[in-house]
Amino acid sequence: MTLLLGCIADDFTGATDLANNLVRAGMRVVQSIGVPAGPVDEGVDAVVVALKSRTIAPADAIAQSLQALEWLQAQGANGRAPQIYFKYCSTFDSTPQGNIGPVTDALMDALGCGFTIATPAFPDNQRTVFKGHLFVGDVLLSDSGMRNHPLTPMTDANLVRVLQAQTRRKVGLIDHVAVAQGEAAIRARIAALQAEGVGMAVVDAVSNDDLLRLGPVLAGMPLVTAGSGVAIGLPANFGIQPTAQAAALPTATGLQAVVSGSCSVATNAQVAHFIASGRPALALEPLRIAAGEDEAGKALAWARQHIASGPVLIYSTAESAAVKAVQGRLGVEQAGALVEQTIAAIARGLVEMGVRQLVVAGGETSGACVQALGIEQMRIGPQIDPGVPWCHAASLLAPQGLHLTLKSGNFGTTDFFTKAFGALQRA
Repeated sequence: MTLLLGCIADDFTGATDLANNLVRAGMRVVQSIGVPAGPVDEGVDAVVVALKSRTIAPADAIAQSLQALEWLQAQGANGRAPQIYFKYCSTFDSTPQGNIGPVTDALMDALGCGFTIATPAFPDNQRTVFKGHLFVGDVLLSDSGMRNHPLTPMTDANLVRVLQAQTRRKVGLIDHVAVAQGEAAIRARIAALQAEGVGMAVVDAVSNDDLLRLGPVLAGMPLVTAGSGVAIGLPANFGIQPTAQAAALPTATGLQAVVSGSCSVATNAQVAHFIASGRPALALEPLRIAAGEDEAGKALAWARQHIASGPVLIYSTAESAAVKAVQGRLGVEQAGALVEQTIAAIARGLVEMGVRQLVVAGGETSGACVQALGIEQMRIGPQIDPGVPWCHAASLLAPQGLHLTLKSGNFGTTDFFTKAFGALQRA
């Protein structure tokens, strides 16, 4: 294997988001669910190790990330360790305790890395950084729907301040003035920051051009930390150019379904659009799940009645007020775990029913589903929307493979659920 880039992602949908951008830029990419027990497919340029470490205890996130790093270092090309990319969410999901800062610190220590950058900018999905502040569309992160996130509410848009609270290293800023001037100015700014003792620098980026200007500066940097946007500027550092072959997947067959556990504003709109289009949809009731009712069994019985005529949707998605009411009754962790386990059981049942084209919405939900399906590796294919590709994976339930999409709750256009399957047929 000639691995050039080794990636560690802090959740499963974020991993496919990163892999998608690498594939679009020409890299052949495999995503591993957890740290692989052995080698992955030959002939890939990058491996993305998908962890479920975004919201666990910082010490556990560090341990998992270092295990992934050790495996990736052993896969380097020509005896040389690959460049390492730590990927987190484009909304910088974290708490004052971490996990972005603590994991970055641990990776820098392990790599002997004295300086790295940090930017969640992903302009294609309206995530931009200006003067160190993260914007979601036209509003500050702190004014977006992320302020109500049940696990990682983001109430401060100043990334320098957010990151500084999580790391023992000094955090600085590479602002838009330097980025706009290009590679030489960015390098000069980095040198100045290092002279001031800065170990991590947030980077402004309001367009893809900014990310492409940043790309050459990152060549040879042992560790890059970012959302997925920075990935568009890295493959060229290895002499790789975009090619359609990088996204090629087997022909799609089988039944179609969507399962959704995300409660983001974007996913709420996608669920509403699917229902308004007249397609069959079924809502799960968390309180009934908590009461011990067989909501998974009921959902699968319902699906058998409708799935032959086209894609079905089974969802627990709800508005933030409804989510908080359930959390108040059950507790945040219990409510989330119960729903994830139920949706994972439904996903397994759908694949046993013959579903071979499955869309999963929500980062935590995606993690539970791929584990329930016994998926260990996925080949990354064509993009549906920015940050969301179709993938292909084999499992014991589907030895010949199934097509799978793991969608971050915040990503995708309003009609995502209704257009995803058509995009796969056209690929």
